[in-house]
Amino acid sequence: MERILQIALDTPLDRVFDYRWSGDEIPRLGQFASVEFGRREMVGLIVAIKQDSDVPLDKLKPVIAVRSQLTEVSPEWIALCAFAADYYQRPLGEVALPSVPKNIRAAKTTALDKALKKLSVPIKAGEASNPPPLNPEQQTAVDHIVAAQGFDTSLLYGVTGSGKTEVYLQAAAQILARAVPSAPAPQILILVPEINLTPQLQGHLQARFPDLFVATLHSGMAEGERTLHWLAAHSGKASLILGTRLAILASLPQLKLIIVDEEHDPSYKQQEGLRYSARDLAIWRARQLNIPVVLGSATPSLESWQHTISGRYTKLSLPNRAVDAAVLPTMRLIDLAKDKPQEGLTFSLISALKERLEKGEQSLLYLNRRGYAPVIACDACGWMSNCTRCSAFLVLHKNEHKLRCHHCSLEIRIPKSCPTCGNVDIQPLGRGTQRIEEHLQTIFPDARIRRIDADSTRLKGSAQAAFDTVHRGEVDILIGTQMVAKGHDFKNLTLVGVINPDTALFSQDYRAGERLFAQLMQVSGRAGRAAQKEGGSASEVLIQTRYPQHALYQALKKHDYPRFAKECLLERQQAALPPFIYQALLRAEAKELSIAIAFLKQAAELNVPEHITMHDPIPMTLMKMANSERAQLLIESHSRPGLQAFLKEWLHQLRQIKPRINWSLEVDPVDI
Repeated sequence: MERILQIALDTPLDRVFDYRWSGDEIPRLGQFASVEFGRREMVGLIVAIKQDSDVPLDKLKPVIAVRSQLTEVSPEWIALCAFAADYYQRPLGEVALPSVPKNIRAAKTTALDKALKKLSVPIKAGEASNPPPLNPEQQTAVDHIVAAQGFDTSLLYGVTGSGKTEVYLQAAAQILARAVPSAPAPQILILVPEINLTPQLQGHLQARFPDLFVATLHSGMAEGERTLHWLAAHSGKASLILGTRLAILASLPQLKLIIVDEEHDPSYKQQEGLRYSARDLAIWRARQLNIPVVLGSATPSLESWQHTISGRYTKLSLPNRAVDAAVLPTMRLIDLAKDKPQEGLTFSLISALKERLEKGEQSLLYLNRRGYAPVIACDACGWMSNCTRCSAFLVLHKNEHKLRCHHCSLEIRIPKSCPTCGNVDIQPLGRGTQRIEEHLQTIFPDARIRRIDADSTRLKGSAQAAFDTVHRGEVDILIGTQMVAKGHDFKNLTLVGVINPDTALFSQDYRAGERLFAQLMQVSGRAGRAAQKEGGSASEVLIQTRYPQHALYQALKKHDYPRFAKECLLERQQAALPPFIYQALLRAEAKELSIAIAFLKQAAELNVPEHITMHDPIPMTLMKMANSERAQLLIESHSRPGLQAFLKEWLHQLRQIKPRINWSLEVDPVDI
């Protein structure tokens, strides 16, 4: 009997497509199928099976094949993708298909069949490590998570080093222990914000649960490996699934608990294509499945903090460090007006580094700016190394003898003289991690200095190899960007120095202060995680600033996140900013800014109801990128459902305009 299969494909067209199926096998909802789309073969997802179509049957193309060797995804997974597509205003196929490994979506099934064969290999079990005893606050948190009946959102607010990971592990162990021999094993999903945080947590999971398959899902994996781990999660063989934001869209048929570590991190928000928030989808998915979800952070997002105040989330507090005798580091603010820096480092910071070297302890210098210097300039004529394709500077990478744009990746050789006036005396301005590394090597020639940033860890596995050298004690001074700021447990690190944090205080982004506080609190938490050794140094954080009296630094000095959050939320409420209002951002880019602005003005003039606030179109902060000029239009409403209803109708009208420019819509934007 001939059937009509409705199939979602990874295309920008906001619709699903009807195909004919006349095979003997009865296809099932949630199976993958190969079809002809245009002149190419694509693999799509069967989202409906019908008896007829609005399109004449002789006009419908036949389905080439159904992936019968692969079990179908669950209706709940399809519903999750449908919700994400609806909320973030994207086609269903653009949500569901990219979350599936390429080998499963490939026209040929060779790689898929190979992965399915590997999946049948039994796990080699080892001896499990013993869990450490919990302190009373940790035990209370575990008990609450395990006792949750149905949907429950908990915010695990714990200072750095308070043992949030151990809470995750012991709660997971108790939920996994509920498994009934005759029933499918429960699954637990743990999300982390960055790829470089997965190896350490994966090691903890495999040590604690050696007889279980720990599936890892992130974009840095080889395609064959990602396929194997996705299939392990999809089939239920993997009981523990660890991944970055894309893992929230994994097929997990027996999911019983979701954990979002470092829930405040902006990396959970996708910034291209489907601009989704993995944290927010985690909460929706937990509600959908009627299971608990745990959000963990030492510096929660203001949205999550506000939800604990309103009672929507349960706050579980870990106010103390988990290791006995390990205390939070002392915060010291170094006033740059009094202690003037030489090559970016003050006398106080250099003296503290020297003291740690003499005692055989490790230090960390945090500067969230890679490269040697942000720009090179000519004093004679004022020329600066601007990127020709972006409204940004070319960053000096001295070791590579190149100037590089960190936005469009344009690279040029360092000029021997000023391109404008010929002056040979062109100089670097400002400092990046490479320049700090070079200066430290002159001050401490015998010290083992290691720089970890996106430039030094480009090769696969190089980041983990670099962190391993720190853990083994082979590094005296570590210099790094935000890659080193969170999640890493350096036992012998007693000093953190923060260089040039002040720029974030004057950003036009209203979230800049919140992010700076989180970064500094996180990086300060790398110090003093172990008990102080006899004769050793007390853990300390030195922050170089020109504004030591700023409220942010004063709250940071006291490790007082609640005070900082209270002040920020009051400001947000007075200014009608999230979480007290809901936003969407329409972006447009064209060869000329005037064309982008004209499109946004046309969009703003469409039928707009009274409950929607439409701001004037403006150029983006980084107005030009990769030879395209960009502008944005901010839309706001005090009602989330009202904003969603408006966006659906508004986008339908926008698509009728058919401008010859690129445009995109982001719901709940994090960068404005």
